[in-house]
Amino acid sequence: QVQLAESGGGLVPGGSLRLSCVVSGDTLDYYAISWFRQAPWKEREGVSCISTSDGSSNYANSVKGRFTISRENAKNTVYLQMNSLKPEDTAVYYCAARHGWCTKVAGIKQDYWGQGTQVTVSS
Repeated sequence: QVQLAESGGGLVPGGSLRLSCVVSGDTLDYYAISWFRQAPWKEREGVSCISTSDGSSNYANSVKGRFTISRENAKNTVYLQMNSLKPEDTAVYYCAARHGWCTKVAGIKQDYWGQGTQVTVSS
């Protein structure tokens, strides 16, 4: 059974945070790992995804140029480096996984989900 565990969230006055998603139950050989977020009273939004096989990635326009997704297959971990954080980035951030390639950040059914980590950016 594949399980995902996010960490790294917190309360920050802007600046940067790095989220981690540790995958257990399988190796990261052929997965698309995605980060989603959901703010209060808003729909869940796809933020970024990465293909663990070759590192190819995609980003939502709202975070392009500020967020960077990466993977460390030897540690079964995917990271989301978030820079230049804004109050509108405040949300619960979830990682999700499915077999295959990262082709777009939203609109694809995910097979596995983590429990989420809260990111709060104060103004």
